[in-house]
Amino acid sequence: MDPEIKRILDKSVAGERLAPDEGLRLLECHDLAALGRAADAVTRRLHPEPYRTYNIDRNINYTNVCTAVCDFCAFFRKPKDAEGYVLDRAELLKKIEETVALGGDQILMQGGLHPTLSLEWYEELLGDIKRHFPTVNIHGFSPPEIHHFTKIAKLPLRAVLERLKAAGLGSLPGGGAEILVDRVRRELTRGKVLTDDWLNVCRVWHELGGIGSATMMFGHIESLAERIEHLERLRQLQDETGGFTAFICWTMQPGYEMATAPAAGSFEYLKTQAVGRLYLDNIPNIQSSWVTQGLKIGQIALVFGANDMGSLMIEENVVAAAGTVHYLTLDEMRGAIAELGFTPRRRNVFYELIDDPPTRPLEPSASLPVVAA
Repeated sequence: MDPEIKRILDKSVAGERLAPDEGLRLLECHDLAALGRAADAVTRRLHPEPYRTYNIDRNINYTNVCTAVCDFCAFFRKPKDAEGYVLDRAELLKKIEETVALGGDQILMQGGLHPTLSLEWYEELLGDIKRHFPTVNIHGFSPPEIHHFTKIAKLPLRAVLERLKAAGLGSLPGGGAEILVDRVRRELTRGKVLTDDWLNVCRVWHELGGIGSATMMFGHIESLAERIEHLERLRQLQDETGGFTAFICWTMQPGYEMATAPAAGSFEYLKTQAVGRLYLDNIPNIQSSWVTQGLKIGQIALVFGANDMGSLMIEENVVAAAGTVHYLTLDEMRGAIAELGFTPRRRNVFYELIDDPPTRPLEPSASLPVVAA
């Protein structure tokens, strides 16, 4: 092994913070096994418990209408497009009812930047959900959506977030981050929030006592140095607020104007996730992205820095619109965790365990209740 790479890996495993140039050296390294071993060592230091976690939720896209244009997005429709929709309230509530019946305790609710829906409409949406399902957590509205709401309502960010929280918003997903570097954002998207404002949505939400996730979509037009800049911006904000519970990264699934772009493969995914675990020393959890990578790579991700398998994802539309479709049963997800020698445990958005502890170790081949995807 390159002595400099070994020095950097040893430093991270020992719990010392990496500098941006050291993170870049790791991304430039092609010794995937060494990166994975180091990331796994860090994960086991942070999470020595004998289990790995997952949760059950549903991704509900309340609208696909969006005024922003993202070159990679095959899901969105322009405001006057015949295929644009706003989900009927009764249908949306039925989706949540189905989720609860399948054991879910949370919905991930995101949409596009709709040009006419008012802040009051979103408050009513949250209120209707909480009235019907008071115990279901609403993990909703990405930072680009929240920033868009401030423009529609002509209100300060803090006031918008306070109103959404009062109406029932429970936690903030980290969607729409792509790469938090303005050069990349300007080239990849039009009409969408830039880096500082994306981060500030999270900052103010955290200041209000809220929590949320941080994400990165990579493998398109960014450089390796820009991936590290993205991680550095997240780490700086986490130092300031401590509000990120988890980091999730995934490779771009080519769609729309980038439909013929080459997709980054599993090597790049595992390498980047491993470096994310080594670099983000202050974000406690790393989620595997089986939704974009499939079951086997999603499972391998659990020894490349991830301690959480992510969501069973009863419904997913955005990635599927780009042609990437992976589904798991509950049996498959729990079995994948057990095959690695861990006990699968179900958790909520706060990473609190919400299942009963097993009375005996789960066998990889055990027959488990199946949740349809």
